[in-house]
Formats: sequence, C-alpha cells, structure tokens
Amino acid sequence: MKEFPLSKAFQLLEPGPVVLVTTVLNGKPNVMTMSWHMVLDFSPRIGCVIGPWDYSYAALRKTRECVIAIPTVDLAGKVVDIGNCSGHDVDKFAQFGLTRKPAREVKAPLVNECLAHIECRVMDEIKKYNIFILDAVRAWIDPKRKERRTFHANGDGTFRVDGRTINLKKKMVKWAAYTGD
Repeated sequence: MKEFPLSKAFQLLEPGPVVLVTTVLNGKPNVMTMSWHMVLDFSPRIGCVIGPWDYSYAALRKTRECVIAIPTVDLAGKVVDIGNCSGHDVDKFAQFGLTRKPAREVKAPLVNECLAHIECRVMDEIKKYNIFILDAVRAWIDPKRKERRTFHANGDGTFRVDGRTINLKKKMVKWAAYTGD
C-alpha cells in the first residue's frame, strides 16, 4: 500500500453521476451542475450539497423544490461549461441550447436533452453543512434516448464514463423486496 494524500481522499468516494439541478426563482429558471449528492434511501430520498456560493441556493431555499436532471456522456462538455458560469450572469438554458419542459409536480423545468429526471421537494436542510435533503415526488426517463451512459466526476477535473453492466440480481436475494425484482 502507498499512502494517499488525505486532502484528496474524497476522490476515492466521489459520488456520481454528474447531474444538473434546475430551479426557478421569481419566474427565472436556472440550471447548475452538481456532483456532490447521494441516495439516502429507497423512497428515494436524496442528499445534496448546494451552498450560498451557488446561484441556485436562494431559489432552492425559497421555493423548496428542484429537478435533478441526469445527462449522458454526450453532454459532458456542456455540463462542465454550465458548472463554470453563474445563473446570476447568464441564462444558461439559452447560452447552452437547453430545452425546458414542464415538470408535473414542481415548477422547476425538466431538461429535454437529459436521459432522466427526478422532481424533488426539500424535506429538510442541514444548514451548517449546506446539505439539502430532497424527497423525490416524480421520476422520468426517455426510453428513446440512444446514449444512456452517464459520467462520474473523479474530483480532479477528470471523469469516468459508465461502462459494462454486470448482472448479479440472483445473488441479491436479501434486497429483492426493495428493488421489486
């Protein structure tokens, strides 16, 4: 074993996939890039870090709702560019050619170019750590989308692309009740 720098240990657990988060504040939609999130349970309940440095923070705190949009690898460059600017300064939907679609349960839009979406409402907030706990209220997937590979941040400006899927469902006997398989 070789010691790994503690300051980079988060890279060993960096969550994924990279997602987009949409919000609306005072009628103005916004989209941000996020990789700091985690599934907390099967409902699903999702934890994410969005802090006051993010333009979306004020919208999420005020409206208590958002959409998590899941882009695929063909959108990776655009997703990084979205993360490198602020909705305070630019209309990111227009700037990056994204198409808004109405969500069913929340005012934040779906992103037509993404593979899947989870409409969410804030159910709790851990202000000390800028963590929002989101309850999913509706989910969507585009079955016609050919590209289905998501991408994951390594935490250092590089990304991994989903690869081959292995099927171990027969071994998951304890979890069948949770997964519905």
